[in-house]
Amino acid sequence: MAVLLETTLGDIVIDLYTEERPKACLNFLKLCKIKYYNYCLVHNVQRDFIMQTGDPTGTGRGGESVFCKLYGDQARFFEAEKVPRIKHKKKGTVSMVNNGNLQHGSQFLITTGEDLNYLDGLHTVFGEVTEGMDVVQKINETFVDKDFIPFQDIRINHTVILDDPFDDPADLPVPDRSPEPTKAQLDSGRIGAYETINDTEGKDPEELDEILKEKERLENWRVSLLRFHRI
Repeated sequence: MAVLLETTLGDIVIDLYTEERPKACLNFLKLCKIKYYNYCLVHNVQRDFIMQTGDPTGTGRGGESVFCKLYGDQARFFEAEKVPRIKHKKKGTVSMVNNGNLQHGSQFLITTGEDLNYLDGLHTVFGEVTEGMDVVQKINETFVDKDFIPFQDIRINHTVILDDPFDDPADLPVPDRSPEPTKAQLDSGRIGAYETINDTEGKDPEELDEILKEKERLENWRVSLLRFHRI
């Protein structure tokens, strides 16, 4: 049972523990099926620790389970599956992110370090990366700011379900085709995934920070100019 994540840095295949974590896997698979994860940012990268994604708002504070789509806001999160206990022992372990109340929505993490015991019992392991660890490593090595946000956008462009043992719930809102991204989805205010402003390759974090500040300055100038012309 597996899913392919097509990211802006390459493809990642995740094998799912459907027998050990049926609810978490059903949630993940059906969110993939309704294209919920399309264009989600990797919004948190902590080197040799974790990378985190799955929040359409890109803030780390959003996201909801597939059950919310089916049953309303009271089902935004679902209870963590605690048995059997599966540990964060190796790189490429995939877990649902705890919302602070031992519940899960849509956000998930992939470990980039080993023997992360303090994540056990907090975030629920439901799969592992079986292909694309080189892509995970690229993400792991990206430059980030003081809040662990990558200077340059890294996104999930598309998800492909390779194997799904679960029937679709009634009324699952499956789109006819993958939706096109909106401007709001792509406008993170940072360096775009495919942008090459001032040749970012080889720049250190301080230089990237200056590039980002200059981009923000130009954007603020553009917005001010548009407002001036509307007056």
